[in-house]
Amino acid sequence: MPPPMTPILDTLTHPQQLKEFSHGELKRLAEEIRVRVMDVLSVTGGHLSSNLGIVELTIALHRVFNSPEDKFIFDVGHQSYIHKLLTGRNPLFPTIRQTDGLSGFVHPPESPHDHFFTGHAGNALSLALGMAKNRDLRGQEETILPILGDAALTCGLTLEAMNNIPRKTKKFLVVLNDNAMSISKNVGAITGILSRFFNSPTANNIYEELTEIVSKIPGYGETLAKQGNKMKESMKNLISTAPFFEQFGLSYVGPIDGHDIKKLVDTFEALKEVEHPTLVHVLTVKGQGMQNAINNPTPYHGAKPFNRVTGEFLPPKSSTPSFPKVFGSHLLKMADEDPNIVAITPAMPVGSCLDPFMKKYPERCIDVGIAEGHSLTYAGGIAREGKLKVVTSVYSSFLQRAFDSVYHDICVQNSPVVIAIDRAGLATGDGVTAQGLYDISYLGSMPNMVIAQPRNGHVLKELFESAFDWRSPAAIRYPNLPTDEDVKPLYKRQVGKGEVLAEGKDVVILSLGHLDQVALKTRELLAEEGISAAVIDPVFIKPLDKELLLRYFQEAEMVVTIEEHALQGGLGSMINTFILQNELSHLRVKNFGIPDQLIEHGKHSDLLERYGITPENIAKALNVQVAS
Repeated sequence: MPPPMTPILDTLTHPQQLKEFSHGELKRLAEEIRVRVMDVLSVTGGHLSSNLGIVELTIALHRVFNSPEDKFIFDVGHQSYIHKLLTGRNPLFPTIRQTDGLSGFVHPPESPHDHFFTGHAGNALSLALGMAKNRDLRGQEETILPILGDAALTCGLTLEAMNNIPRKTKKFLVVLNDNAMSISKNVGAITGILSRFFNSPTANNIYEELTEIVSKIPGYGETLAKQGNKMKESMKNLISTAPFFEQFGLSYVGPIDGHDIKKLVDTFEALKEVEHPTLVHVLTVKGQGMQNAINNPTPYHGAKPFNRVTGEFLPPKSSTPSFPKVFGSHLLKMADEDPNIVAITPAMPVGSCLDPFMKKYPERCIDVGIAEGHSLTYAGGIAREGKLKVVTSVYSSFLQRAFDSVYHDICVQNSPVVIAIDRAGLATGDGVTAQGLYDISYLGSMPNMVIAQPRNGHVLKELFESAFDWRSPAAIRYPNLPTDEDVKPLYKRQVGKGEVLAEGKDVVILSLGHLDQVALKTRELLAEEGISAAVIDPVFIKPLDKELLLRYFQEAEMVVTIEEHALQGGLGSMINTFILQNELSHLRVKNFGIPDQLIEHGKHSDLLERYGITPENIAKALNVQVAS
């Protein structure tokens, strides 16, 4: 039997054991961790390049500090795989992002070393300041360590937190993991300022050298040296583009090689008892240890399964396009034909499949960085005069962060922005913080808003072809799932018009979007029991096709809704209200969807089964009710 590939890692059950390791053992542990991460993610997929880049930094933090007493607060949390491996979760690591397995993010139910559910960028500094205030009010002494990626500095929430850092906050150590990337390359003026500042070690060190030189001037040196802080600030203002962090009350240390464990450990040891808030700037390489990931950090950020030997991605199991791919390719086709079309994305050009559009028309496809609220308000400004046709592509879970921008700057203004809501539905491997299950409930309450969902790629194309004609704010939501893409003529979609997919008289089944196949299969199962069911695709959730619904509801005994959305405030809630308002008291109603609870990660089919959104479960429940 060959020896184990990760003998040191396999002995770890608690991070305190790292304090006993020699420097050489820590370096070997880093190599073992990279082997473990690549071995597992080559099978499961997951956040690869960001975790390969943070190995030594995570080891050094756990070597110096005492988790969970000292609080590690990871921004986004996708880069926490190493933290999981060092905190006793190595045996379960092959289950990461799988049904009932480890989360791909920081996840408090898993471990006392995890303090918050994570998944969105920019909140770590605010959370950390809150924890520091809690600590100080209770008279405790633990160190608070927010661990930020450099992309967090493009988030408005991080800047708001920086503006509120009390100068007297002790044992508050901000770790900036700078790899010059978020998912895609960072954008924006702040990124440029920081890049120029960070990449000038001279700017960071010259004032220290000058202070030493001045102190040696005969007769005056000692007096001048006492003015060191003023001199330091003056020199730094002269030499750097912006003494960025000091102006926010943070002392700055760095930049430090993020792959030098000894230097990292020495730095953190020196700062353990710091009496004022301090930022340690650490330079890392995203994908360190795997050349493919270094050369291609964006595709290897959320990596698909890959060949462990060559590092190349395995061929996809299906050639069927996904909803996002159909969206991206068709929007580009529309843009080729219409120079007035403009697309905006908050740091998701690749995930939203807008990267070909961006390469071809960089002036008309704009990545604003991790700034969801800005992306929607910006879109509202571009669309306000009605001369340009604006599409903003944003994931459903991230759209939540732009709630007020959608209402105040788009709906109230009645700006005809089309919001392409990607990842609408279950988030599968990403879990709790990424679920796209709530957008209907809040968008449905906003005046002027149109909401639609296509059941396949062909209907998606028709909706986007039609959306600018509606002259209204519109949201078109779709999942990240494979879909059919028919080659047939495209027709314009009239607002608020649904479609009958199958006729029937006893039961009316309304299925939302891609769940039409669940509804049609349910219909077949009911037919075997002698129950006749109609299947309707509403297409538009707001406004509903009232005429169509009334015609079918008046003749039926039961109405059923099926949706991959929270039951509270979703399609089912809207249909229930419609039935009450129209006094259709003869109808029995059954809603199938996602319950009012946190939804964990898992395989898509497993989650549908868990929440009863399958033809077999629905038919069984309906058969009992109709028979009674």
